[in-house]
Amino acid sequence: MSTIEQLEQQLDDFNPARRHEALAALAAAAHAGKHQLPAPGVAHNLHAHTFFSYNAYGYSPSRFAWLARKAGLALGGIVDFDVLDGLEEFQAARRLLDLPGCTGMETRVFVSEFAQWSINSPGEPGVAYTMGIGFPRRQIPAAAEQFMAGLRRTAEQRNRDLLARVNAFMAPVTVDYEKDLLPLTPAGNATERHICLAYARKAQRLHPDAADLKKFWAEKLGAEAEGADLPEGAKLQNLIRAKTMKKGGVGYVQPGPTSFPTLADFNQFVLACEALPALCWLDGTSEGEQKIEELLRVAMSTGCAALTIIPDRNYKPGVQDQKLKNLYHVVDLAQKLHLPVTVGTEMNSPGNKFVDSFEAAELKPLIPVFLRGAHIVYAHAALQREAGKGYLSAWAQHNYPAAADRNAFFEQVGKALVPAREAALASLPQEATPAQVLAVASSKN
Repeated sequence: MSTIEQLEQQLDDFNPARRHEALAALAAAAHAGKHQLPAPGVAHNLHAHTFFSYNAYGYSPSRFAWLARKAGLALGGIVDFDVLDGLEEFQAARRLLDLPGCTGMETRVFVSEFAQWSINSPGEPGVAYTMGIGFPRRQIPAAAEQFMAGLRRTAEQRNRDLLARVNAFMAPVTVDYEKDLLPLTPAGNATERHICLAYARKAQRLHPDAADLKKFWAEKLGAEAEGADLPEGAKLQNLIRAKTMKKGGVGYVQPGPTSFPTLADFNQFVLACEALPALCWLDGTSEGEQKIEELLRVAMSTGCAALTIIPDRNYKPGVQDQKLKNLYHVVDLAQKLHLPVTVGTEMNSPGNKFVDSFEAAELKPLIPVFLRGAHIVYAHAALQREAGKGYLSAWAQHNYPAAADRNAFFEQVGKALVPAREAALASLPQEATPAQVLAVASSKN
């Protein structure tokens, strides 16, 4: 294993000092020309989960930043469930590596206006995945901090209750929350996917013989376990989740209106944090997403300012099917509503790509739209953090009351700005003109 590979692995150490040490060494090698980093292209990923919620490959914010720069991504962005734990680390890492980017947070909410229809959480009417993107800083108002802490507490209790139900079914293979689950996380924010991994590892410890392990999983999960990649591969983990934690599984409990915060409350939290509320879109096949124009208008009425998509779910190379038509339809609709569109691969399920295949014939025509959204969010986060002049600020709405004009300006800033110039935005006067903002963002000094 090369020194570079060893340092890359060290980037995922749960010890932040070890991660920082490795990143500094990698950056120094790159700056000294010992490891060449490519010029940025058009590919980007603004929706990558880290190990602060769950990354299928164990990536820390620093590891994602490094790999994004190493791959020549134009921009990179992390998103974690219910926490902003990785924000400061990612911001420091991407600045060190000259990677434009931003940080987001994802959660599930209840949309009362769509209570009778499944949206983007299959089989769960009224429940939707949604996000805040472009958080400018980790320090947020006290009320927002309390709201976020509530999200985390609710998620933990939901996981503990789930664990109790699944333990009863999996016995004698049982998972202890503190002993078996939390050690898989760097900051105690466990998810269903951590639980799946914990069961796989506990089963292997109790059944070290391969034949016994195979027999155990066949008894618990049925004939489908025959094709699972033991002891802890992606197929097994996905099967554990599907059979025990999703609808119809022994640990599943149907969520209701009080299981999650409302969309309006979450969006108000995001706005209080000076970030941009962004609705997540799945593939347009559910009853709720078939009413996508109405859904977007409901979301926009509570502050939604962007749309986020996982493109890889929405096409098969060489196939012109309904999902692809839905993708083009929702992108067209977002443009008509002047909603920036951001994309990414999530990376929170084994098998997820590091970055979308932008060269694919199905995605290539959409690259300008996706890049525009990424540049807008990047410019927002930097301008809001350094100068209080983000996308939804009073300054932006005064200078660009029309969303189309605002999009054009923030795209221009995002394309011109580089991480080394972000701090210079703080020198802008309170009444700076858009031309002054652009001049500072574009300066080569």
